[in-house]
Amino acid sequence: MGWSTRPRAAARALTGLVAAALLGTLSATAGVPVASAASQEGIGHRVGGQNGDAEDDVWLGSYVVGGQQVFCVSFLLKAPDTGEQYKPGDELLTKWGTKLPADQAANISYLLLRYGDTENPDEATALAHLLHSWTAAPRTPADLDPGLPPAKIAYDAPGHLGFMQQHLKAAADAVERLETDAETNRGPWTASVTTPKGDQHLGEAADWTATVKNARGKGIPGVQVKLTATAATLDGGKADNAAGNASPQAAAKEVTLKTGADGTVTVKLTPTGDKPKLAASLKAPADRPYVRLPIDTTVQRVVSTGGEKELTAQGVVNVAKPGKVQVTKTDAATGQGVGGAVLRITGKDRTSAALGQDGKPLTGADGKPAVVTTDGKTGGVTVEGLRAPQEICVVEASPPPGYTNAYDPQNPPSACGTVKPGETLALTVTNKANEVPRAIPAGDQPVALAHGVVETRYPGAGLAGLGLLVLLAAGLIGVAARRASRR
Repeated sequence: MGWSTRPRAAARALTGLVAAALLGTLSATAGVPVASAASQEGIGHRVGGQNGDAEDDVWLGSYVVGGQQVFCVSFLLKAPDTGEQYKPGDELLTKWGTKLPADQAANISYLLLRYGDTENPDEATALAHLLHSWTAAPRTPADLDPGLPPAKIAYDAPGHLGFMQQHLKAAADAVERLETDAETNRGPWTASVTTPKGDQHLGEAADWTATVKNARGKGIPGVQVKLTATAATLDGGKADNAAGNASPQAAAKEVTLKTGADGTVTVKLTPTGDKPKLAASLKAPADRPYVRLPIDTTVQRVVSTGGEKELTAQGVVNVAKPGKVQVTKTDAATGQGVGGAVLRITGKDRTSAALGQDGKPLTGADGKPAVVTTDGKTGGVTVEGLRAPQEICVVEASPPPGYTNAYDPQNPPSACGTVKPGETLALTVTNKANEVPRAIPAGDQPVALAHGVVETRYPGAGLAGLGLLVLLAAGLIGVAARRASRR
């Protein structure tokens, strides 16, 4: 009788194979006895090498039970029928009923999770080999006696691996690759969500990142993560350093991505409410695998994660509330409010437009910073819906009537301050009123008006002389009057 290396390839792959949460994963099954006519081998290879006998081949791969792909343990027991009935079982133990070491148990859970639905015959064979290597390893050389019954014999891992290295090189390579993967990325896993460092505002997208790490604290690539947004929308997404793994959805509430090489996925989240939240959920390997027991105890047991963990993590932020500015235009001398002043709302540079709560510049139809006009009674005006925190300035674009003389368009009156979330910034801009005219025009040249008091002083003798002059002048005026009357 010769040995065979007949691969059970995808041609025999099962329609509708689903890696269920209960069954879902990797298993290694082997059966030297001829399998029942009702059993159905899934994906894998027949591999020789038990006790160094190339003809003593076993099936290493999956089975089909109840329409699902499953993997089994209990080396050399009868292969399960396609309709085999199983009941919930206990923690997976070795073939000898002893507890598996924690690291091996974690390795098995990881392999079941990551490769239980494989469609690659070499991977299925490698995983089955590893499961048997851990669960049916010989305690002493006596456990490998070919004369032992199926329930007592151990798995000859070196013999089967040697056969694969000679005849199924790809399967042998898969053994090394999967074992390394399990040692590197086994559980327990952790998940976290990182929110943006700065403030986030309504209607403004920012990066949120979900991270999955292994027991060593390193990021795990290729993990499917479901992201769900609350009070926000998701604008696509990307798996860092893993182009093509993203499933972008514009303005979606939910998206599923695979982690990149660093174990992260990043999405753009846009808040639509006060407290946007991003929840991440994923399947993680259980700390220890469980088995489902067959009704017939001579049949191999189905290995499953038995309550495969669902890891969750979430991040939430408080959206920065908008601020507002209350500007008062006052008279520099009286302090009274002045209406009719046109003010531009700018950034701290006094040139660019201030930002609204949505992060967009507040501009007018001319594309310049928006303008407001102070009230005629109070001299005040309020601008709401400003992004906060933000440093802004109000710059006078046009002075009110009666305040034009002191207005310098190259250096207009202004005031600046910082708008804080949910608060009102009070700013005051002052103007000097036009002065009362100090000159009146006379022809083309202004005529100066005398201002103040002019006082002239004279000595006593001077005053007497001044009196005689006055009398003489009066006499002369009288003589002239009489002469005129005679004529």
